[in-house]
Amino acid sequence: MMSRQILLDTETTGLEAREHRVIEIGCIELRNRRFTAEQRWYLNPDRDSDPGALAVHGLTTAFLADKPRFHQIADEVIEFLRGAELLIHNAAFDVGFMDKEFERAGRPERIANLCTVTDTVHMAKRLHPGQKASLDALCKRYGVDNSHRELHGALLDARLLAEVYLAMTGGQAALGLISEPTGGPRDATATEIATAFAADLSRPLRVIRASHDELAAHVERLRYIAKKSGKRLWDQALVG
Repeated sequence: MMSRQILLDTETTGLEAREHRVIEIGCIELRNRRFTAEQRWYLNPDRDSDPGALAVHGLTTAFLADKPRFHQIADEVIEFLRGAELLIHNAAFDVGFMDKEFERAGRPERIANLCTVTDTVHMAKRLHPGQKASLDALCKRYGVDNSHRELHGALLDARLLAEVYLAMTGGQAALGLISEPTGGPRDATATEIATAFAADLSRPLRVIRASHDELAAHVERLRYIAKKSGKRLWDQALVG
């Protein structure tokens, strides 16, 4: 069965789901750890953002005025998310806001009934106990370029989280930036990312084998270590 995962992030008008609204939903879809789709919805919240939230995401009331309300795109959201594993950084926040939007729209669905949810903050804390687990900190730890993240955006943060997740779970970080012809970085489009992945899949895996001299040097090194440190598990490799 093909594994389907969705990296999801939201932007909101404030911090409390009881009084604030979702204004952007950003999703990156992975199937078997390969990029397959991205989705973003901007939403009219029928209220202003708190000043602190506006400073973070920059989505003004004027920009959102002509965007749909959540109830108008609820079916589309449900169809896209249903059956996937959601990977969310600090999942309780985003899930709480999404569930509240379903409630306001008079919908019975809840995220837990549509998807399984994995909190990547908890994952990062298990892998790196005692270290910072913010998205910025993880980007730095795994070498993911977030220099273009002047403002938070749900789709942008979902892209960064996808790169961090792939690196954190297998050393792969393949959703990176694609250069402009002038050499300056920019966000890769969905088509460019899919094309890059297709090229990677079609390229044969290069295997570089050790030469006879390199193998001989390796054996001599093992002999030296065994002599200095006593018998080791690799001693059987030296037999004969």
